[in-house]
Amino acid sequence: MADASKVAKVYINGRLIGFHSDPKELTETVINARRDNKLPIQTNVSYHKDTNEVYLNTDAGRVQRPLIVLKNGKSTYTEDLKKQVKEGKLSFNQLVERGVIEYLDPEEEENMLIAQSEEGITKEHTHMEIDGAVTLSIISSLIPYANHNMSGKALHGAKMFKQAIGMGAVNYKIRHDTEGYLLYYPEKNLVKTRTMDLIELDKRPQSQNFVMAIMPYYGFNTMDAIVLNRGAIERGLARASYFRNYETVEQRYPGGQRDKFEVPTEEKVGFVQEENYKKLGPDGIIQLEQFVGEEEAIIGKTSPPRFFEDMTDFGVDEEKRRDASLTIRKGKPGFVDTIMMTEGEDGSRLVKVKIRTPLIPQVGDKIASRHGQKGVVAAIVNEEDMPFTIDGIKPDLIINPHSIPSRMTMGHLMEMLGGKAGAVSGKIIDGTPFGSTPRNELEGMLRENGFRGDGMEVFYDGVTGKRIEGEIFQGIIATQKLFHVVTHKLQARARGPVQVLTRQPTEGKEKEGGLRFGEMEGETLVGHGAAMLLHEKLIEDSDKTVELVCEKCGVIAVNDEIRHKKYCPLCKTTAVYPVEMSYGFKLLLDELKALGILAKINLVDKV
Repeated sequence: MADASKVAKVYINGRLIGFHSDPKELTETVINARRDNKLPIQTNVSYHKDTNEVYLNTDAGRVQRPLIVLKNGKSTYTEDLKKQVKEGKLSFNQLVERGVIEYLDPEEEENMLIAQSEEGITKEHTHMEIDGAVTLSIISSLIPYANHNMSGKALHGAKMFKQAIGMGAVNYKIRHDTEGYLLYYPEKNLVKTRTMDLIELDKRPQSQNFVMAIMPYYGFNTMDAIVLNRGAIERGLARASYFRNYETVEQRYPGGQRDKFEVPTEEKVGFVQEENYKKLGPDGIIQLEQFVGEEEAIIGKTSPPRFFEDMTDFGVDEEKRRDASLTIRKGKPGFVDTIMMTEGEDGSRLVKVKIRTPLIPQVGDKIASRHGQKGVVAAIVNEEDMPFTIDGIKPDLIINPHSIPSRMTMGHLMEMLGGKAGAVSGKIIDGTPFGSTPRNELEGMLRENGFRGDGMEVFYDGVTGKRIEGEIFQGIIATQKLFHVVTHKLQARARGPVQVLTRQPTEGKEKEGGLRFGEMEGETLVGHGAAMLLHEKLIEDSDKTVELVCEKCGVIAVNDEIRHKKYCPLCKTTAVYPVEMSYGFKLLLDELKALGILAKINLVDKV
C-alpha cells in the first residue's frame, strides 16, 4: 500500500469517487484515452498538485475551446495534415477524432502551457492556438485590431454592438415588432475581420464609414463630446427610422356589449377635442402616410359604459359610450407606415398601426466606434465652418485627442489608418485580431497614393481660413449610431399628476413623472449646507402639506369641515396648530399607528 499522505483523491463532477496512488499517470491515461477516441471529447481532467487532487469533469455548462496538441515540442498538425485539410480530404471533426485538436475547459487549461504560434514553441509547451482570434467571442472578434486595445475597452465596444442601429430584419416592412430601428444607408466595412465574413455581417450591415479627425474644435468636443458635419448629415450620414407598433382590438363584453371602431363624437364620455380626431377615416382608422403628432388619435374607438348603473331599462344609451381611442406615445410623433387589420382568437377585429419616426442626427444623440469610444453629439457645424485639408476634404466627425491615450485604444487608431489606406487603394483591409494587416503595410499603401504614411495631414480652420498649427490625424473608421436618441429621453415636468398614496409626483416619462431627487442627492445638499434648496426639492416640489397638530398630545388633529371644528382626537382640546410637513411623513405616522406605535410631534415654535 502506498503512503496514505501521497494518495490522491479523485473527483468526478465534484463528487469524491476514490483514491489513486499515481495521480500524474492517471491524468495522462485519461488524456491519452480521450485523444485515442476511447473517451468522449467533452471529458476534461486536471491534477491539482497543491491539494493532491484529480478532477474529472463531464458535466454540462462548461466553456470549452479547441487547441492544437503538441508532442515533444512539435505540432501534431503537420504539413501533410494541412495539405489534406486544404484539399478538403480532412474535416475539423476528423482532426478532433484523431487527437490533433482537443477541447479544454478552464480548469484543464490551468495546467497547460499554450503557444501563440509555431515560432514560439518550446519543449515545455503542451498546446498551440489555432488562431489568436479564437480566444475571442463572436462579437469581440468583430472589433478590428482588437488585440491593440485594453481589454476593458474591447468589452465596452462589444457591448455597444448590441445597441447599434442597422438593418435588424430584411422584411421590416411587414413586421409589427413593438419597437424597431432602421439605418438608412448602412455600408460595408472598409476594415473587416474574418468573423465578419463568417457571419456575413456585410449582408446585414450596422455601421457607416465616417471620415474622422482627432482634434479639438473650439471647445465643442470637450471630454467625450462629438462634433458632426451638417453637410454630411444632409447627405444622409447616420440617418435612421424608428418604428413603433400600436394595436387595439374591438373587445366583446358580457351582456352582448362590444367596442366599436369609429370616429368619436362630442357626446361620448372622455371626448377631448375635434382637432385630435380629424385625421381619422370614416371607419375610425387613420390613413397611410399621414403625419400624427402627440395626443392625436390613430385609431378611433368607443367602448360601452363600464358600470351597469349607466344603462337604461332599454339597454345602453348611445351617448353614454366612452371614448377609448388610441393615441401615440409622448415624444414619438411620426408617419403612418403600415396598417394591418385581422381578427383575434375570438373573432373580434384587431388593428395594428406602425408609426415611422425619422431620426435625423441631432445634438444629444449617441455615436460610437467599435473600440469603446462613445460620445454624444455636442455640435453640428455648417460644412463651410469645418476644418479642411489641402485637398478640400472635411471630416464627418471630430473627436477629442484626450479620448485616445488614457483609454489606450490603439485599435481605434489602427482602424482609422486601415480605413484610409483601404479607401485610397480601393481594397478591403483585414483587421482580424492577431492576424491583421501590419502597420508598415498600411503606411506603404498610403505613401503609394500620395498621402503621409502616419495618417497625419495639414488642416486649415474653416472659420478663419488660417492653417492649424501641428498636423492632425485623420482616417476612416466604421462608426455606429446607437439607439439612445435624445428625443426619446427628453423629459420635463412642472406641476403634474401625483400618486394617490404618498401624494408624491408619479414616476416615468410616459406618466409625466418627475425625476427622483433621492437620498443620495439630498445628502449632497446637506453636505453643501444648502438648506433652502433641500427644503424646496424634498418638500415644496414634492408633497408639501399642512396638517394640524395637537399642542398637548403631539398627534395629528381632526379638521371637521362640516361642523367647522378643529380638535385633537385624543384629548378633545382645540389647541391645535398648523404644521408644514411632507405628506410622506404624515403617512409614516399613520403607518406607525397601524403598528400600535404612537409617535408624537413636539411643538416648539408656534406661528
